Amino acid sequence: MKLHEYASLDATGLAALIRRREVTPAEVARLANEAIATANPKINAVVETYEDRIDGLDEAALGDGPFRGVPILIKDVRGNEEGRKVEFGSRLAEGYVCDGDTHLADMFRAAGLNIIGRSNAPEYSIATSTENLLYGNTSTPWREGFSAGGSSGGAAAAVAAGVVPVAHGSDIGGSLRIPASWCGCIGLKPSRGRVSAGPQVDEGGFGLAMNFAQTRSMRDTAALLDCLSLPHAGDPFQIPVPDGGFMAWLKRQPEGLRIAWTTAPTMDAPVDAEVAAAVEAVARQLADMGHAVEHADLAFDQEAASEMMCSVWFFGFHKTLDNIGRKTGREPGPDNLEPVTWEIYKRSRDMDPYEFLDGLAWINQARREIGHFFARYNVLLSPATAQVSQPHGRYGLNLPGLSPEEYMVLADEPVQFAFPYNVAGTPAISLPLAMHSNGLPIGVQLGAGPAQEHLLIALGAALEEAMPWADRVPPLHVTRL
Repeated sequence: MKLHEYASLDATGLAALIRRREVTPAEVARLANEAIATANPKINAVVETYEDRIDGLDEAALGDGPFRGVPILIKDVRGNEEGRKVEFGSRLAEGYVCDGDTHLADMFRAAGLNIIGRSNAPEYSIATSTENLLYGNTSTPWREGFSAGGSSGGAAAAVAAGVVPVAHGSDIGGSLRIPASWCGCIGLKPSRGRVSAGPQVDEGGFGLAMNFAQTRSMRDTAALLDCLSLPHAGDPFQIPVPDGGFMAWLKRQPEGLRIAWTTAPTMDAPVDAEVAAAVEAVARQLADMGHAVEHADLAFDQEAASEMMCSVWFFGFHKTLDNIGRKTGREPGPDNLEPVTWEIYKRSRDMDPYEFLDGLAWINQARREIGHFFARYNVLLSPATAQVSQPHGRYGLNLPGLSPEEYMVLADEPVQFAFPYNVAGTPAISLPLAMHSNGLPIGVQLGAGPAQEHLLIALGAALEEAMPWADRVPPLHVTRL
C-alpha cells in the first residue's frame, strides 16, 4: 500500500483491507507514522508517537473488533492508558504519566484500534483553539496559521489531513464540533452517559463532557459509536441503544421528522452570511427529503451560560492542578501556566462553593427549557460555529489581562451554538456540508433530544449522500505535501 492510498481511506475501508490480508496492521502503522512525518511540520497535530505500537507493534495484542489494526490518536487529556504520558498541553504537567487505564482506552483497544500516539490540545482543554506554549499551535489543514479549533483540534487536523482516519476527542462545550467545523470532518458529541467516563470519575465535567472521536465518514461514526456504547459496572446510569445498533440507521431513514432550523446567534456574535446560507441550503435539502422543516429559534441565555461555565467548569480546578503539580514536582504559577489558565486557577481557589451550587441549579433550569424545545421538534439544524476558522492568537489562552469571565465571553463566539447540548446532555453532530468562498470549511450542526443519536446518524448518512464531502482535499493533506 502506498501513502496516498492509505490517506484516502476511512477507518472502515482500511479495516476491510486488513481483514482481507491485503495489508497488515504493522504496515498500516508504519504508513500512519509516515503520514505524521509528512503533515505534522505544517499542521502540528501530533505531540507524541508510540514506537512500540508502530515499528514494535505486536499484532497478536490487537483487539478483534471491527477496526482491527486501524491507527488512532488519543487526545492529550484524560482518556489515556496506564504508563503513557498525558500532559494536558501544559508546562505544569510536562512528563505526567497515567497511573491507570480508562474504560475508553479499553474500548478503543477492544474495537481493534491501534493507539499510536497523542494529539495536540490547548492547556487543560479550556480553549476553543488548539494553541499552547508546551507544543505550539495546531493549524487547520485548509490554511496554515489558522486555527484547527479546540479543544480536540489536534484530532480534527490529523483526521482532515489524512494522518489517521479516526482520532479521539472530547467535548465539554463544543470541543469535538468546533474543530470538526473548522477542519472539515465529522464531530459527534454523544448523549450524556453514552460513553463511560470510568473508572476514575463518574462523569466528565459534572456531566457536561463526553468522549468520542473525529471521523471522516458516517459509517465510521456509527460503527465506532456501536463499539463505545458499552455500559460498565458502576457507571452512574445507562441509556438505551437503538434496536440493531447505530450501524443499522445508516440505511434506515425516518420519515416526516419535525426539524427546526435557526441561524440566530445567542449572543452578540454575528453569524457569517455564508455560514447562514449553508444552513438554509441544508434546511431546503431536508425539506426535499420529506421532513417538516420550519424556522424556530432555541431560547438560550448565553450570558447566564458564561457565568455558569466559570462556576461549574472551574469548580475545584485549583485542586486538580495542585495534584498535577505534586506529581511533576512543580507549583502552579505564571511560569508554567498560560495567562488565562493562571487567572482561572486563582478564581477557582477563591470560589464561593455556593457559586457552584447556583451553577448546577441554572443547568437544571436550562436543561428543562431545552427539553421542552425537543418535545416539539425531533431535530434542530444550526451552524456548528458562527464563523469559519480564525487566525491563531484570537482564542488561545496566552492572552494577558483577561479575567476568566472575560475569556468565557470571548470563547462564546465559536461556542454559542454548541454549548446548549452540553447543558442538556443531548447529542449533536457537526457535518462538513459546505465550503466558504475564502476556502475554509463550514460545519453545519444537527442536534436532537436525549438518546437520539440514531436520528443524527440517519440524517447525516442521507446528507452525506445528497451533499457529499469525501472528494474535498485540503491543501495540507498528506497526498498534497
